[in-house]
Amino acid sequence: MKVLLTNGSPHKEGCTYTALCEVSEALNENGIDTDLFWIGKKPLSGCIACYSCSKNNKCVFDDTVNEFLDIAGDYDGFVFGSPVHWGGAGGSITSFLDRVFYADLNGGGNRFLLKPAAAVISARRAGTTATWDQLNKYFGLMQMPIITSRYWNMVHGATPEQVKKDLEGMQVMRVLGNNMAFFLHCKNVAMKMGI
Repeated sequence: MKVLLTNGSPHKEGCTYTALCEVSEALNENGIDTDLFWIGKKPLSGCIACYSCSKNNKCVFDDTVNEFLDIAGDYDGFVFGSPVHWGGAGGSITSFLDRVFYADLNGGGNRFLLKPAAAVISARRAGTTATWDQLNKYFGLMQMPIITSRYWNMVHGATPEQVKKDLEGMQVMRVLGNNMAFFLHCKNVAMKMGI
């Protein structure tokens, strides 16, 4: 089993990445393989509702969205990380998720159906719960079980070093990884039993 962790920050190895790495480590300790996917820092267009995806099961704009769609079907679970920008999810990850899920939904891909998902939020201070709510809406609409931790899935800090000092936030990331692994193992057993 394997989980794809997506870094929606323009900073490849910044605060969001630091949080995702903590989740990844917990997953690995529970026998779940992980890969990291960075959406990059090039501008990402929002969805234009052209419905081209309904014909070819990918987005009309050929960028990291299609790179992600090409590999997403190979994964059993997903974690999407976002920094907070102006009290909500960053514009790039919002455009990315709009297009990823729209293309899959309209293209009939079923890459995400009943696969667990979690949001990881990174902020200097505020806007985390609004961002968490925003990202979880995608998962609910895509029929993806939402994995949580013992607190909201967030870390605080303006630098990776500060995030590492957010001991409660880092613990939340580890519990999130453990909970995702538990769900995946349970689902695997259920599937083997024909449920």
